Amino acid sequence: MAYPSVERIELPVLQELAATGGVEDVRFLYDRLVAYFPQLGGEEVRGLSNGYERQWRRLVQRAGRSLEDRREIGRVRGLWTLTERGRRRVSEEGQSFTLPTETEARPEGSGELTHAEVQEMLVEVGRALGHFAETEFDYYDVVWRSGEGSPRLSHVFEVQRKGNIDAALAKLKRAYDAQRSRPFLVVASERDTNRAERQLSLARTGPFHEIGSVTTIFSFEQLRRLHRSLTSVGDLLSQLFER
Repeated sequence: MAYPSVERIELPVLQELAATGGVEDVRFLYDRLVAYFPQLGGEEVRGLSNGYERQWRRLVQRAGRSLEDRREIGRVRGLWTLTERGRRRVSEEGQSFTLPTETEARPEGSGELTHAEVQEMLVEVGRALGHFAETEFDYYDVVWRSGEGSPRLSHVFEVQRKGNIDAALAKLKRAYDAQRSRPFLVVASERDTNRAERQLSLARTGPFHEIGSVTTIFSFEQLRRLHRSLTSVGDLLSQLFER
């Protein structure tokens, strides 16, 4: 039985509370937290309702007590409430990069990036920013995690060069629903950007409006410039993020 440690459950608890408005009944957290731990395979998940649920609930409660001791949550009659200190921890864990604007022209002769080149750039940017990054993980184009041993995908990227925008957004929605991962769509053309924005419409008309407020869309050219800037100071960044 590959249950996670109490320490590994703490941050997902905070992230779930942040995603649901800051207050949640712990009864609903038990099920949703399972998605944060891929090591809980099919048999382990089914076991949660066939004899192992008590152990899982005990682990979640222990994580809650630890968070309460640090004043990151409050617990009253089964309702868990995120405190300001807990929100700061979630915010610090979710810090990402700032994308450059589209004002700088593409260098002449730079050529169009391939899908694989964009993936590799995202991996190199992630590593420069102190994340563990890899391609083609669990059907996602690129994922970042806080460390190699971390079960949570903090950032998920789908690269859209050609193909179906809806399929890419569906994968991003799956990642957000499962672990509150931050979704990013990287597109090659303005047409793809416009289509994605319609599908993410916050007016509740697009099929993916639920993730419209949390999804970031940016272009291959923005990524190219960001990659160029970060890799030029890679040695310095590696020292700053050294643990």
